[in-house]
Parts: sequence; C-alpha cells; structure tokens
Amino acid sequence: MNAHTRQYFFGIIFLAVGIYQLVKKNSLEASLYIVAGAAFIFNTLATEPKFTSHKKILVIITWGLIITAGVLFLYLLQFRFL
Repeated sequence: MNAHTRQYFFGIIFLAVGIYQLVKKNSLEASLYIVAGAAFIFNTLATEPKFTSHKKILVIITWGLIITAGVLFLYLLQFRFL
C-alpha cells in the first residue's frame, strides 16, 4: 500500500467513525472525527500531481482543518473528560 492510498484510507476510516458517532448522537466527537478525516483527505489531495494548480488553496484548507481538529480535540478534552 503506497503512501497516497494509506492517507486516503485513514481519512475514510476517520469519516466512518464520525458517521458512527453521529448515529450514536454524539455530535462533538463526530465533528472531531469528520474534520480529522477531511484533513487527511485534503492533505493527500494537495500532494496529487493533478491538482498542482490548486495546491496553495488545498494546503490552506488542510491547515485550517488541522487547526480546527486541534481546537475540537481540546474542547472535547475539557468538557467531556475533565
């Protein structure tokens, strides 16, 4: 399994866990997993040769999603587990 396929696979797993959390009516954890999965997918899209003309915007979206996932993770730790 090459690196691109593995990144897409991790993104899909995170999205699937996020959908599972939505079914369980746990929206905070679902949003964390969905944002993290989207970050994996957008990060891999930024490295695809087909999207070199859109690389800057894909990297900006990726960093925005990573920062959002970090904030959601801290929020989850603060209000769910502490």
